[in-house]
Amino acid sequence: MNFATLPTVDVASVPADGLVLDVRESDEWAAGHVEGALHVPMSDFVARFGEVTEAVADGRRAYVMCRVGGRSAQVTQYLVQQGIDAVNIDGGMLAWEGAGRPMVTDDGSPASVL
Repeated sequence: MNFATLPTVDVASVPADGLVLDVRESDEWAAGHVEGALHVPMSDFVARFGEVTEAVADGRRAYVMCRVGGRSAQVTQYLVQQGIDAVNIDGGMLAWEGAGRPMVTDDGSPASVL
């Protein structure tokens, strides 16, 4: 599979109750993230793969997110190769914020990824 055939959705297509898998690093996550998202940084992904498979065990689709879409594309490709229903969120958190979709921070301060 190459990135041209990678399953991708835009931010408007992510359902409010969808499983968002955020693969950004912890400092990026702290600045602002999707409420309820599963945070598994790409740098920890292989070690924490079990958490991902547990989250999608009921057949849920994973909506994979990073800052702009590069890292999440790599993770999405890996998940699809493992037989997991996963899609890359085109434009990542920058597109999410640009679309006015809700974001939260760990400490309650205003969220911004820009």
